[in-house]
Amino acid sequence: MLRSFLVGGLGLLLAAAQPAPAQVRPHQPRPAAGRLTQLDNARIAFITGRVVLTQDQAQRFWPLYHDFIAKRRDLNRAARLLRREAASPNLNDAQLRDNFNQDFALRQQQLNLEKDYFERVQKVLSLHQVAQLYQAERDFTKEVLRRVGSPAAGQPADD
Repeated sequence: MLRSFLVGGLGLLLAAAQPAPAQVRPHQPRPAAGRLTQLDNARIAFITGRVVLTQDQAQRFWPLYHDFIAKRRDLNRAARLLRREAASPNLNDAQLRDNFNQDFALRQQQLNLEKDYFERVQKVLSLHQVAQLYQAERDFTKEVLRRVGSPAAGQPADD
């Protein structure tokens, strides 16, 4: 019953998190760092439904997870900015080379973050729980992409 509630809640949250095509707005500032977005809440509910944590594990795990997500978001944002810069036709070869080197450094930071997170999280969760967590994250991403791409999500159907 809890699982169906969580999956149903996921659907509602995903639907609410997507603007209708007529509501597309210019970029708006992100909410304060301490507040979770609806998508983040849906992700947490999804993971909670998939990975059974003791109360002690949950108290130790969620702060690690939130810290990891925030750091990963920052690195992804920096990588997007670099890609936008690289698309500029005004960059000379030296600037492009520097951009590539910065991109490599960012990807290395992302890998280091993943490895550090893995080391820290396996001190809180069993390896089976870590595997369940990673699978739950992949499944959540697939579900979001499936719903965003489905006609029911406000996208026109391919005829």
